Amino acid sequence: MFKHSLVWIFLVPLSMVWFLGAQSAPAPELPAGSMRAPATTACTECHDTRIIVQQRLSNAAWTKEVDKMTKWGAVVDPQDRDALIHYLSANFSVDKPEYVADRLPVAHRTRPKK
Repeated sequence: MFKHSLVWIFLVPLSMVWFLGAQSAPAPELPAGSMRAPATTACTECHDTRIIVQQRLSNAAWTKEVDKMTKWGAVVDPQDRDALIHYLSANFSVDKPEYVADRLPVAHRTRPKK
C-alpha cells in the first residue's frame, strides 16, 4: 500500500507538469542577427526566450541585466558582452512596440469548469 501511495505522490505532479507544458505555445525565436546564437545559448540555460522578448529596456538597463545574469552564471564570452548588449538593446528597446504573446487555438486552451 505504501509503495502505491509513493507512486501517486510523484506520478500525479509529474503528469501535471507534462500536461501543462504540452498546453503552452512554443517559445518564440530571438530575432535574426549575429548574436542570436550566443544570446540563445547564454539566456536559455535558465529560462526560455519569452522572458527576453517581452522586455523593453534601455541600453543601460540591458547592460545591468546582462551583467547581473553573468554574475548569476550565464555564460557570455567577455568578447561578446558589448555585442550582446547591443543586440538586445536594438531588438528589445523602449521604443519597440509592446510584445503580444501568441495564443493557443481555443480547442487547446484549458478553462475551469463552472
